[in-house]
Amino acid sequence: MNMDRRSFLSACGCAPMAMQTAMDPGLFNSVGTKVRVTRMKVFGVSLTPDSDRPYVFVKIETNQGVVGWGEATLEGKAAAVMACVEDFKEHIIGADPMMVEHLWQSMYVHSFYRAGPVIGSAISGIDQALWDIRGKLMGMPVYKLLGGAYDTRGVRGYYHMRGTTLAQLREQREIARQEGITCFKGGIPGYYEWIDTSAKIRGAVKAMELLREGLGPDIDIGVDFHAKTSPSVAAVLVKEVEPLNLLFVEEPCPPENVKAMARISARSTTPIATGERLIASYGCRELIESGVVDILQPDINHTGGITALWKIGAMADFAGISMAPHACEGPIGGLATIHVDAATPNFLVQEICSGVKPEMKEKVWEEWLGFPAMRMVQGRFPLPEKPGLGFELKEESLKKYPFAGTKAMARVFHEDGSVAEW
Repeated sequence: MNMDRRSFLSACGCAPMAMQTAMDPGLFNSVGTKVRVTRMKVFGVSLTPDSDRPYVFVKIETNQGVVGWGEATLEGKAAAVMACVEDFKEHIIGADPMMVEHLWQSMYVHSFYRAGPVIGSAISGIDQALWDIRGKLMGMPVYKLLGGAYDTRGVRGYYHMRGTTLAQLREQREIARQEGITCFKGGIPGYYEWIDTSAKIRGAVKAMELLREGLGPDIDIGVDFHAKTSPSVAAVLVKEVEPLNLLFVEEPCPPENVKAMARISARSTTPIATGERLIASYGCRELIESGVVDILQPDINHTGGITALWKIGAMADFAGISMAPHACEGPIGGLATIHVDAATPNFLVQEICSGVKPEMKEKVWEEWLGFPAMRMVQGRFPLPEKPGLGFELKEESLKKYPFAGTKAMARVFHEDGSVAEW
């Protein structure tokens, strides 16, 4: 880094702002720092040629030699997000990277049409990179800039359940006991019609009962319905599994259907979680104000980055709602999420879409970053101590996994050929 902390702070003096019109692009030239963004790059990275979620990484360079990285991965829409990141260059090049809120607002508001997942993911990657730069310039991890950490032991997390038999579940319970893991997430089998048969419902209940039997009474279990169930089916299931004392049921119906979510929530004491498909704090407002969920799960790679996730956490805190962010993409977004978690008083638990045993992707992440990213120690993700997001990444290391193009996500159908949620 070419700029030490003392030199940076000396560049932060503010001069009186002259009266200018709101449309004047020079409005902020007299405030802020002398650091400026000189270049922004976007990379598509495919670990396998057929992956439906190639990583989209954003790199921002500055005139002080400080570099920031972020992640904008969007399942099934990689090329669209990469193009959107390119579109935002005119908002970012030449800007002061310390002004993260102003730049976030400019990208969101000046897009005119409100952000969906493509715009939201592009903003997410850029925002994470700006916060990475901000932390590096200030010489501290991002979670300290946000006011954390609340718990210096790290961030509690969970792995995804791998296995469907009792023997497989008990094996993972033993690994969890040895490694201090306290939480897992599983799912339910199959796809569900609007009103389904009692046999299908019994099968789903048995699958959840098997999870509890295999993992025992002391491990927390979340179950992801993945919006595969209609409100009618979900309302039955959440009532049936109350004796299992689940940590939460996730996405019992599509999250945009708030009134349906309220009907499900009213039927059961099982906590209800949702939010991975929602964009920005505005997208979560109705759920929070209505009080129909217990846990929010926004994804830092889609919802608008660190800036948006932090705001959602604050809104949820006022309403007595916990935060359990979604993270099923690459390592940069995962690491960025940990920083927000560590500074969030209503944080519950952090997802990572990995099993108790490291997989191919984790080995690649360690190859890139030099440490086992997003692997828990005694049931917690360690907090980075280096400035910014806590890692360095070289462009050259990404070339081993060239972008193989956008691949569609799974398309599933009911027996009669109608489209099914998956």
